[in-house]
Amino acid sequence: MESVTVFIVGAGPAGLATAACLSQFSIPYAIIERESCSASLWRNRAYDRLKLHLAKEFCELPHMSYPVDAPTYIPKTLFVKYLDDYVERFNIQPKYLTTVESSTYDNDEKCWSIMANDMSKCTTIKFTAKFLVVASGENSAQNIPMFPGLENFPGDVIHSSSYKSGKSYSGKNVLVVGSGNSGMEIAYDLATHGANTSIVIRSPIHIMTKELIRLGMTLAHHLPLNLVDNLLVMLANLIFGDISRHGITRPKMGPMTLKSETGRSAVIDVGTLGLIKKGIIKVQGGISDIRGNIVEFQCSKKISFDAIVFATGYKSTANKWLKHGESMLNGNGLPIQKYPNHWKGENGLYCAGLARRGLAGIAAEAKNIANDIRSVIEYMSS
Repeated sequence: MESVTVFIVGAGPAGLATAACLSQFSIPYAIIERESCSASLWRNRAYDRLKLHLAKEFCELPHMSYPVDAPTYIPKTLFVKYLDDYVERFNIQPKYLTTVESSTYDNDEKCWSIMANDMSKCTTIKFTAKFLVVASGENSAQNIPMFPGLENFPGDVIHSSSYKSGKSYSGKNVLVVGSGNSGMEIAYDLATHGANTSIVIRSPIHIMTKELIRLGMTLAHHLPLNLVDNLLVMLANLIFGDISRHGITRPKMGPMTLKSETGRSAVIDVGTLGLIKKGIIKVQGGISDIRGNIVEFQCSKKISFDAIVFATGYKSTANKWLKHGESMLNGNGLPIQKYPNHWKGENGLYCAGLARRGLAGIAAEAKNIANDIRSVIEYMSS
């Protein structure tokens, strides 16, 4: 049995940022992580060519900047190094290979009762905490939609979290399902490694350059979002031309407003659109059926594939272990309240990194959580 002031679940960027902010106020905490390292998504489940899609000024965690000589767009290896330095700077010591089995609020004791499993020792640990921070991430479980016949597909079926490089797919027919940033970049990587690549694009998407998004995020501090959106869409049309004839449509809502209202990000083009225009990457519509290695699309087109990569995102698993979290999280384990009031529930419950706001959102949430906990502690002791 361990009693702590704050209990943090997850040692990804959100959990680490929260721990660092608490340490600035000398507030004691415990932090657990189910994997054997911090930031396992970045370390073990990100493809080789990944860079942060936003400029570094929008990707810093609280109280520590990147080195002055860091590039504007941080590659995966440098970001992992930054996180390792962050852990060392703030002396964050997660309990690794530890999973939460259950967490309930004790109304009599006015604290959270948490049962955790130390997988390295095969023992159960009970924690009590005045405050509980859910930082296990919106990316904690793979989301692979089930299509009729997928279970009998004879080729490789992988989630984007297992994809590293297109080297092994050279000369093969590969279908990428999902047209967010991961899907579009994986399609580009496959095509440049010689795979015959198709990508499923069903929903309208904004395609931008990284420079346009940097401009938009900077202007958003000074101008109304609708004006910023109009400018970005106009510039994107100038850069990319009419993309509708390639099977890609834009959402009615502008890119900055869409991110603000729904959490959906614009796609940062890494060269994928150019390969689509040249016909090197083929755009397909929705899938209706899979029979053997033949994928039938909703337009009745049938194509054989050797592999399918699902870049279809992740799911939060917080609701599997969190009881009495209804004040903060919905049935999908994501915040009920809209930004910017999403990070706080009742009875000392908080969340960080669940609102699809990227690293800038995580930094703001971590500061808010630490400030709020400090205020509550000061009020209780006054």
